[in-house]
Amino acid sequence: MTIVSTESSAFVARRQALHERLRGPALLASGTAHSRNFPANRYPFRASSHFLYFVGQHLPGAMLLFDKGRTVLFTHAPDPDDALWHGPRPALIDVQKQLGLDEVQPLSSLAAAIESLDSVATLPTHDVASCGALSELLGREIGAGSGSALASEHDAALADAMIALRLVHDEAAVAQLRHAAQVSAEAHLAGMRATQVGGNERQIAAAMLQVMREAGCADAYNPIVTVNGEVLHAEYHGNPTEAGQLVLADVGAETEEGWAADITRVWPVSGRFSATQRAIYQVVLAAEKAAIDAARPSVSYRDVHETAKRAVVSGLRDLGIFRGEVDGLLERGAAAIFFPHGVGHLLGLDVHDMEDLGDRAGYASGRTRSEAFGDAFLRLDRDLAAGMMITIEPGFYQVPGILADDKYTAAVGADLDRSELAKYADVRGIRIEDDVLITGDGNEIITAGVPKEIDAIEAVMGS
Repeated sequence: MTIVSTESSAFVARRQALHERLRGPALLASGTAHSRNFPANRYPFRASSHFLYFVGQHLPGAMLLFDKGRTVLFTHAPDPDDALWHGPRPALIDVQKQLGLDEVQPLSSLAAAIESLDSVATLPTHDVASCGALSELLGREIGAGSGSALASEHDAALADAMIALRLVHDEAAVAQLRHAAQVSAEAHLAGMRATQVGGNERQIAAAMLQVMREAGCADAYNPIVTVNGEVLHAEYHGNPTEAGQLVLADVGAETEEGWAADITRVWPVSGRFSATQRAIYQVVLAAEKAAIDAARPSVSYRDVHETAKRAVVSGLRDLGIFRGEVDGLLERGAAAIFFPHGVGHLLGLDVHDMEDLGDRAGYASGRTRSEAFGDAFLRLDRDLAAGMMITIEPGFYQVPGILADDKYTAAVGADLDRSELAKYADVRGIRIEDDVLITGDGNEIITAGVPKEIDAIEAVMGS
């Protein structure tokens, strides 16, 4: 598969768009490479997403300075030893031409360039070393990690400018996201075909990762390939695959430039769903389709979430698992008993895009997280707009810790028919997830290349 590369003109346009929103100079760090157990044995380096958005290359230790309409990259100059250990690196002038930057300087000259500037804005990274370097350069504390407090009003203004740019994807970003989606779809098909009774989760995960690696893609997040579908982030792959079980695979590729896909599918180990598995699967599929239909410009994402909740509760009531009116069940928290998370999130350079900026990115001004169980995990509450990329991923999970705790179930009480629920013991967890691009008049499912209808899944399993 051909690797999709973004033209330098797209990065130039993004940098210009940020300059137009800035109140003063800004500095973005790419991050630092880290060793696993001794200096020469390093973890794979992945640059900060904010840095990647403007450069598209993973340059350890680099810094990008925006000032007065000019963008200057500060990075390590080529080392004579590089040719021996890593292969020759381009000269700084060649990096400048390749990326369409105004200037590229050795990292050693950054301190002097910063010294003459006032009120330089920046954003925290997850990398403590980079935050330490930023703190020293800028003379103030820069914290590390998601949701770190922004150190100044200038940092807050930079964060808001980044959010405004990255919320709506340009054509180059959409091309990257489509490529990630295509690779991920092929990986899921490979996972379905690799599944067998008497096998194990590792075999399925390996088949999926092989497709991604051959396409030049990394993992957008730690792959979830599990027969324990009730564990939302099950990253262990050592369980056997046995007849009667379902495999839940939540696996997404990341392109060389860092753009993510995020797909979840569920399929039967034996190749065919049981009657009870079919019934619950259809409830989740109907909820996903209803939520996708609701996702269009000017619609609140919280309303998309509420649409999915209603469809799940309505479907389970039709099966006899719940009793009573849907509105009353929803008011008493019935949805979260089996669907205890948000319906999805933003997608872009981060699989949970810009979540490092906390709810400042995910929640529109004036909107706050619910305190109700389940709804409290909704990652996005903004009105949708053309160019936004979101995931839609409702689910059904029989989580023992929820079902056994009156804190979550008492309000529903006897309207949760546990004897009826017991008939569905072979359904531990089902989640169906697609990546959805909001368009001018609706949406487009860019992950439609992997089937989700029962008959289509069974056909792939039998091929």
